[in-house]
Amino acid sequence: MLVTGASRGIGAEIALGAAKENYMVIVNYAKQADDANHVVKQIISAGGQALAMQADCSKEEDIVRLFEQIDQIGTLDSFVANAGIIGGQNPVSQTTASQLKELFDINVIGLILCTREAVKRMSTELGGIGGKIVLMSSVAARTGGIAQEIHYASSKAAVDGFCLGLAKEVGLAGIRVNAVRPGLIGTTIHELHGGFEVINKWASGVPMGRIGQPQEVAQTVLWLCSEQASYVHGALIDVSGGR
Repeated sequence: MLVTGASRGIGAEIALGAAKENYMVIVNYAKQADDANHVVKQIISAGGQALAMQADCSKEEDIVRLFEQIDQIGTLDSFVANAGIIGGQNPVSQTTASQLKELFDINVIGLILCTREAVKRMSTELGGIGGKIVLMSSVAARTGGIAQEIHYASSKAAVDGFCLGLAKEVGLAGIRVNAVRPGLIGTTIHELHGGFEVINKWASGVPMGRIGQPQEVAQTVLWLCSEQASYVHGALIDVSGGR
């Protein structure tokens, strides 16, 4: 299993959980080498198998290199497109082209290019043996997101559309494609909003009355990659406490 953006947060929990399910895990990271290596050490200490691989998933050349490195190790069975950014906070009246380019380069274009490389290797129509793809979206895709982050919501809406279209395209090629849409999850990505103190205050707006944990998202991703979800395809699954 390849998990992009797996050095911390939800990605790290997916990697740790996948190792427990006996996957050989590729822990991708862009800049946080120490964090990625820590995840790998945790996996190996628990008796699992993992490697950290650097690649900036906003750059096509890095993406191609990453998948070529994986080819030298074995056959890719599952791919989780988790790498992404919020892209700053500001109203649309202050949005810049450079800001949008950085955001969409990784959240949308990079995600699609990574998926392209996965499909090329998994598709039974192209000589592969099939596989599972899980795209990380967000409930922001259907709610419009929180104040001053509608650019992020827009990028995740693009992920939803891509998921639905890709599921139709590769359904007969042995590949299952789904997307997971987390709500308020307790990760360091919310440092932009003021950290856990702020997002815990937002918990009152969640029907379940609390924020979610990265492990809860990871469990959903791993289920989608398992045979228990063998007929789940083209689904957008919310992990949001009812939000």
